[in-house]
Amino acid sequence: MIALDSAEALPFIASRLGCAPEALTLTALGGGVSNLVYLIETPTLRCVAKQALGKLRVEQDWFCSPRRIHLEAAAMRALGPVLPAGAVPALLFEDFESGIICMQAAAAQALPWKELLMRGEFDERPARVTGLLHAAWIRESALRPEWGEEFGGVQTFVDLRLDPYFRSTAARHPDLAGRFASLENKCLQRRISLVHGDLSPKNLLVDGAAVTLIDHEVIHWGDPAFDAAFLTNHLILKAFYHGNQTPRLLALARAYWDALLGGIPAELAWIEQAAMEHLGGLMLARVDGKSPAEYLDEKLKAAVRGRARDLLANPPPDCEAAFERCLKS
Repeated sequence: MIALDSAEALPFIASRLGCAPEALTLTALGGGVSNLVYLIETPTLRCVAKQALGKLRVEQDWFCSPRRIHLEAAAMRALGPVLPAGAVPALLFEDFESGIICMQAAAAQALPWKELLMRGEFDERPARVTGLLHAAWIRESALRPEWGEEFGGVQTFVDLRLDPYFRSTAARHPDLAGRFASLENKCLQRRISLVHGDLSPKNLLVDGAAVTLIDHEVIHWGDPAFDAAFLTNHLILKAFYHGNQTPRLLALARAYWDALLGGIPAELAWIEQAAMEHLGGLMLARVDGKSPAEYLDEKLKAAVRGRARDLLANPPPDCEAAFERCLKS
């Protein structure tokens, strides 16, 4: 088995790409808490190699099978042909022995949407395009029931989302344990489409009006309201962080929601209210779960905690109401 952070990685990748080792360079990328990720550059190619970790790099113990990397490869193969060109990376190779996948990189100038949001750039185009992409894979799910079988396993979703977000947070808020159990049941029982599982601004690479969605390791057949809540939660947390930019971040949330609801059948409009049920739990998880938002200081965490508990106990009907209740003075 080859580890991406070992000296063997460069000749291994060169052999899979059909080039000499001296023709390519490897540069370590962030990889979040769950993966080793390297940018690979040759004179004619720019791509990314990724290897999943079995123990995630967080303060608390958090484990998940590294074989999830192959689910990510399957997701790119499934979604690539049915989404606009460039919306998901093209898979270049997949190595089962070492658990490594390699994919086409986004444009060199593309930046994570999170980076743009954190520095106060609130262009509505990424929000709108993300809503359109989300709507597209919900529609395509209805046409491809075989995806329900291919992506029907939920263990990775349990290990990377339900346990560290809902279960661990419920343990710190036992009075809300019933609410968290209800959310978990909805995720596991309301299964109607592909769910990315990590629809976060850090996984949306933005180049003007173009958006590339990456990191499909939590993909499964499940509840589309979870993804919608996950993204809405990130936008609300950015509003807490920026303080005086709530109207602009609400506009981004509404641009996403308008594109999503406009692109799916009318009978699925319930997704917005269902997402608002998840929202309070996800907010609370980002301060008291295993993956706290690193940009919230203790004062902001306390503010998020109070509003999240309120939303979890009494879910708002839509994203406007959520923003109003979370960020009122």
